Amino acid sequence: MSSGQRVVIVGGGVVGAASAYYLRKAGKEVTILDKGLFGKGCSHGNCGYISPSHVLPLCKPGAITKTLKSMFDNNSAFYLRPRVDFKLWAWLLKFARYCNEADMLATGRALNAILQSSSSEYHRLFESSELTNAEWDTTGMLFVFATQKMYDEYALTNDLLTKDFGVPATPLNGKQLVEVEPTLKEGLAGAFKYQIDSHLRPSALMAAWKRKLLELGVQIHENTEVTDFIHEDGQTKAARTPAGDHTADQFVLAAGSWTPLIGKALGYEPPIQPGKGYSITMPRPKLCPKHGMILEEYHVAITPFETGYRIGSTMEFAGYDSTLNRQRLGLLRRGASEYLIDPFAEPVEEEWFGWRPMSCDGKPIIDRVPRYSNTYVAAGHSMLGVSQAPGTGKLLSELMTGSKPHIDPTPFRAGRF
Repeated sequence: MSSGQRVVIVGGGVVGAASAYYLRKAGKEVTILDKGLFGKGCSHGNCGYISPSHVLPLCKPGAITKTLKSMFDNNSAFYLRPRVDFKLWAWLLKFARYCNEADMLATGRALNAILQSSSSEYHRLFESSELTNAEWDTTGMLFVFATQKMYDEYALTNDLLTKDFGVPATPLNGKQLVEVEPTLKEGLAGAFKYQIDSHLRPSALMAAWKRKLLELGVQIHENTEVTDFIHEDGQTKAARTPAGDHTADQFVLAAGSWTPLIGKALGYEPPIQPGKGYSITMPRPKLCPKHGMILEEYHVAITPFETGYRIGSTMEFAGYDSTLNRQRLGLLRRGASEYLIDPFAEPVEEEWFGWRPMSCDGKPIIDRVPRYSNTYVAAGHSMLGVSQAPGTGKLLSELMTGSKPHIDPTPFRAGRF
């Protein structure tokens, strides 16, 4: 570990922001470099969930037969665009290897620790006004089911989450559901309510992080793409950009789905694939939900903000394709229409996509990179970047300063694959 105080973080998303905050609080001089605008990548248009309930990873028993087969159907929630992409296929093979009960439970334990840490930190940050005006809402989240079959199947999952992870939900039958959330249509099978979950507006969160970081003296360089690294004797010396080199004592790769591309210059390409998610943002409908909710049969998420309303989710593995797939947006609208009495409002303010950094085993990587003693990675948070950011930043700061980790860092090590 370097004893120096200067840290360069590559990536100005929610994980980079949280990492900068905790490192600055630990006394480091922190600079963030982002290839675009701070907080405008995948941290901008997601659904803003802070979800300790999301303990179980996508790689679980049955995922291969239930999910991967459907991924070749553009009308499914999970879609894999057919193409020759050897890195994607290698990632899928690794993913398949983790689709067993033992690995699922081990991943769940690791995610539970970092999700609980992050949830506690969010409560501290908002309640102490370290972060402000992020539209934080603690009403809770509903997992909504249209069919009795899927509701009954999830009841078993809820039992597992309650007994093994201490993450309980309140089951609601169809009648109870419309009493709790009257914006939903009658005739649905029911829902499970996670009171521990909350939501916020991601763009407002990133604005809050930026205000706090600037107040603390963190330097933020936007439109500053890192193209290479200068390294010598097993240490990184500088991050190279078109505007010049940024020297530091320690470096952090926190560039989300771009981390493998940037890591090439360090001989480090973690198994992270871009999973393209979509959202539609509009004003609040006249009959607007008060809960964040996931409409389970369609895997569509609904977030009511104080200042707006968002429908989001789906997963498309299409590489770094930057086109807006309108068929995927149509799936969001179709799902919302199936469950909600008043699903939309006009005008649409934004149609958006972002690349989620999908790790093959469902856990983020929070560790030193293998070849360089002063360079670290905080990436691969899959669909839970907002939910895991504070816990990640806190753990990373502890690793980089030699402090005692507040959670076990072993499950997040870089060399586990």
